[in-house]
Amino acid sequence: MTDFLRGFRDQLAGLLAALGGELAEFGPTLVRAVPALAAYVLLILAIMVLWRAIARGLAPRRDLRSLKTVTFGDESAVRSSRAASVISVVVIFLVWGAFTGSALVPAFLHVPGPFTGEAAFTYTATAPDGRTDDAEVRIVVHPFGEDPQVPPVAPGAGFAKDDVFPVPALRNELVRVDLNDELGRDEGAAVTQVDGRAIAPGGEVLLDWGRVGMSPRGTLNVVPEPGWQMEAIWLPPPEDVWDRLVGIASDGYQNFTLLEHLGYSLFRVVVGFALGALVGIPLGYAMGLSDWFRGWFDPIVEFMRPVPPLALIPLVIIWAGIGEVGKIVLLFLAALWIMAIAARAGVSGVSIAKVHAAYSLGASKFQVLRHVIVPNSLPEIFTGARVAMGVCWGTVVAAELVAANQGAGKMIVTASKFQATDIVILGIVLIGIVGFAIDVLMRLAENALVPWKGRT
Repeated sequence: MTDFLRGFRDQLAGLLAALGGELAEFGPTLVRAVPALAAYVLLILAIMVLWRAIARGLAPRRDLRSLKTVTFGDESAVRSSRAASVISVVVIFLVWGAFTGSALVPAFLHVPGPFTGEAAFTYTATAPDGRTDDAEVRIVVHPFGEDPQVPPVAPGAGFAKDDVFPVPALRNELVRVDLNDELGRDEGAAVTQVDGRAIAPGGEVLLDWGRVGMSPRGTLNVVPEPGWQMEAIWLPPPEDVWDRLVGIASDGYQNFTLLEHLGYSLFRVVVGFALGALVGIPLGYAMGLSDWFRGWFDPIVEFMRPVPPLALIPLVIIWAGIGEVGKIVLLFLAALWIMAIAARAGVSGVSIAKVHAAYSLGASKFQVLRHVIVPNSLPEIFTGARVAMGVCWGTVVAAELVAANQGAGKMIVTASKFQATDIVILGIVLIGIVGFAIDVLMRLAENALVPWKGRT
């Protein structure tokens, strides 16, 4: 037991040390991102204050909410502001364009991009006998993938020679400045200073246009200033994603059209959710109305509820294979427990006074179920349905990442293998739009079918 605890302690210490090292490497990037995040939050607050000030000058509202004497803390008085929603989307688009150098965003909103152009630094080489000599190194920083024009440089006098090197932007490059020196590393000479500042293996010198580090073997590593803009391989600008959308919409992707990819995903979600609702709602009613059903199924439902649907993928593949049946079974299980709990909560939330009033008027059990329990439980069921549809939509995308020939998830995972980030971003945007549209449709259906929600 002592050996087990000691081994666990050592593993935990190693994990914490590795995590600390990763955080230390990520720390500078996080610190540089703080001003941008703070500016984004301040921009939202400034727009909100400005819009509130404009709204006060408009004509007063004449709806029922304007007659409320207390609004703060009253959920019924809070409605989503369409202006805030539009401004939020516009701000996100501007931030996206600013950090990708998009041509759709004004240039003055762009964050600083990576350094490109010519730069230079001076290094000091120390010979084995203690002699020192300085030489200048010119760096031509060019966009990645382009073939730069490298001007010739006269080597100059002394045993350390001037030189010029091309370096791609957003990359780092090992620069053997001693290759053309009369006394290089092979002859025992070493670089000891960069721009008059001492440098040793493992150290670095910060310059206005980047930094120059030294590898453990004494080779200089040139890293131009990366700036704030993201490279297209990590985050493409909006116009690239739009061009890709137009191309896939007309030509398709992986032998299927865009509508077919989305259609297959929607079909799986609708069928899986419908089956889950058909079983889950009656199960929830039974658990809410019968102590025997509650005692029998409550452990099962409460056990399965916290299990993420993705954890069931290997088991479902073993049971039902990787075809459509397996995906629908997975979505059925994802929706089943949510709908059962929603129906059970709906029944439990019915006011007992309404039940007593119905019985006092001579209603039968079926009439109480039909006219009291079902209508008053529908709001909870629709809330659960919205949650279940969202879970199913996220689950089907993940299931398609594992095994599918078509679907939004399949499109994303295939594009990621070829580093087609624009297709990955396109797939994520489409998934979000479709998920939002599903939720809007569920809200409209709830408003149409349950108009008494919040009024009884």
